[in-house]
Amino acid sequence: MKILIVLLAALWIGLPCAAGASVGSAVDVSIVTDNGHSLPFYPHRSAHGLKKVYAEAVRGDHYRIVVRNNLNRRVGVVVAVDGRNIISGQKSWLKNNERMYILEPYAVYEYSGWRTAQDKVNRFFFTDAPDSYAAAFGDTSAMGVIALAVYPEVQRYKRPADLSTTAPGARPQADAEAKASARGEASQSAGTGYGREEYSPSRQVSFDPEARSVESILIKYEWRATLCSKRIIHCGTTYGRPHNRLWDDYGFAAPPPPVRP
Repeated sequence: MKILIVLLAALWIGLPCAAGASVGSAVDVSIVTDNGHSLPFYPHRSAHGLKKVYAEAVRGDHYRIVVRNNLNRRVGVVVAVDGRNIISGQKSWLKNNERMYILEPYAVYEYSGWRTAQDKVNRFFFTDAPDSYAAAFGDTSAMGVIALAVYPEVQRYKRPADLSTTAPGARPQADAEAKASARGEASQSAGTGYGREEYSPSRQVSFDPEARSVESILIKYEWRATLCSKRIIHCGTTYGRPHNRLWDDYGFAAPPPPVRP
């Protein structure tokens, strides 16, 4: 299945990421703020093809998702923030038929905002969940999660050479069923806002993704107070631990301990 996707025209050039501030195998993913700080990651769970980590968000910080392709062929990357595809703005399930960005072999790209035109994005920034881009559409189903799915290009004897420079389409629109206001969301939850407009050139290319992703990465960003309360990080007398059963896909409440006589 051949589809059109958006390719960022320029490689990322910026400050180096801090040691240990990336996650992934097929690709390396970092979250970098405009002051050059790479958010530290706190492991939650890793399995074959799936990696889950926590990260600390700072209210008001603008950030970029920096991705390095470690493979020797092109890959398509579906990126969703708070459950919304960052190119189309639609609700994402990280499937290979969604809009995606393309990385050349061993290349590094950055994704800094919601794409609103061929040459424009509106910046990502950390804000309270009720003020987030997703909440504006009444969608809080994946709040506080930066998600990526990596699809290698189907191997061909000869790579298709056709390119298109047509615009990727209109500004993102809400799903028909998601119109309700989400102002009732607890303000202690973190989300990503629809920030200032910024120049970001792109073009469309032909790309044939494999049916299954080679890797998925989920980054759950939270305010520091939340990470402390979940004991993900060390805060005063609170001691962190690498895993948290409440964020496990199949976690259930453990029975209470037996009553001692």
